[in-house]
This record gives sequence, structure tokens and C-alpha cells, in this order.
Amino acid sequence: MPLIQAQNISKNYRVGDQEVPALKGISFEIGEGAFAAFVGPSGSGKSTLLNLIGCLDHPSSGTLLVHGTDISTLSRSAAATFRGEHLGFVFQDFNLVPVLSVYENIEYPLLMVRGWSQDKRREQVNKMIAAVGMTEQANKRPDQLSGGQKQRVAVARALVGEPKLVLADEPTANLDHDTAYRVLNLMKAMRNDFGTSFIFSTHDPKIMQEAEQIFTLEDGRLNPQGVAA
Repeated sequence: MPLIQAQNISKNYRVGDQEVPALKGISFEIGEGAFAAFVGPSGSGKSTLLNLIGCLDHPSSGTLLVHGTDISTLSRSAAATFRGEHLGFVFQDFNLVPVLSVYENIEYPLLMVRGWSQDKRREQVNKMIAAVGMTEQANKRPDQLSGGQKQRVAVARALVGEPKLVLADEPTANLDHDTAYRVLNLMKAMRNDFGTSFIFSTHDPKIMQEAEQIFTLEDGRLNPQGVAA
């Protein structure tokens, strides 16, 4: 079974008295272990689609299955539970909690949604810190880190709960060229080591070069000529 199955997904937003279509009948499949990207210009619908996959919004119509669950029918509380159990997120502005240390930022998702013991949390957090090469910075706060280090922490935080899927919205936008490639190589290594799928929303050529599957969105539609496996 594919990790993600989307069938005729549409999403409309109400602006005043009008409904504005953001997605117009999108259908696609993504398999497990993917390193895939939704690409397109601003306003093409790629971030909207990532939000739907991430259970942060509901489609207006269509069916969207993630890990065998039709997430288009989930209630708000059920969607939050599904996110906590199956999904991780990486953002372009890192979204680290400024008053928490590296260790505490990575541990935070486990405190929110996992009934793990302190010893189990400590073991998992330390494993992820080591995996992203941040052991020596474990007690530092975000304002003491470089952009690349912050994104490595964000990757570790996304993976600490062992999700099946990590969604990354423009994760290299605030990184210089060399740092962006290091972060992308880290994500690929984590995919290979942990079997986690990564899906990006981006217009960054660096991600497009590294992606193994690309979906091109134009004006809310999937361009069939822009899908590559």
C-alpha cells in the first residue's frame, strides 16, 4: 500500500463572498521511503497540499489517505493524535522554542504526545542528538546556534517520535548554499537509517536536484508533465 494516496483532492478558501480554489482535483501516490517534492511558484498550491497531508487542514472534496488512514474525515482531536503518532514537521524558520535548550527542543514532542518514561525519552533524545551531530551543543539555546545547526535540531525534533513521514516546508530557504546541501544530505541519511519518508514543499533547485520524485503544481493543478519517479 502506498504511504500517501490522494484522489481528486480540491481545496477552496472563502474570501469575502467568494470561494477561491487553491487545489483543483489533485490525484497522486507516494510510496514508503520517499524523498519527494512538491514544486511550483508562489500561489501554486504546494503549501496548501502539504498542510492537508499534515492534517493541519481538511480538503473541500476528495479522498486523502496517509498510512492507510483517510485523514480527510478526521475530527480536530483525531487529526492532532494522528499528527503526533505518525508525522514530523520541519519549517523554513526552524520554529525552535527560544527558551529551551537543544535537548529540550528535541524532547518537546515526546512530552506533548507520548506516554514515554523519562529514561526512554532520554535515550531517544540522545540518540537523535548524536544522529544529527549536535551532542556538544545539547545544552545550548537556539540563539547560540548557527542557521544550519538550528535546522539540524529541527530535523532531530521531527524524527524523535519515529514518524513514518516528515513534511518539510521550504526547509533550506534560510540557509546558505553549502549549509543547505549539508542539511539535505543529513535528511537523506536519516531516511536511509530510519526508513522515514520526506516530502518537501519548495522552489529551491537544490532540493529538486536531490528529490527522487517531483510533483509540479501550476495554478492549483498537478502538471502531468512535471511528475518524475
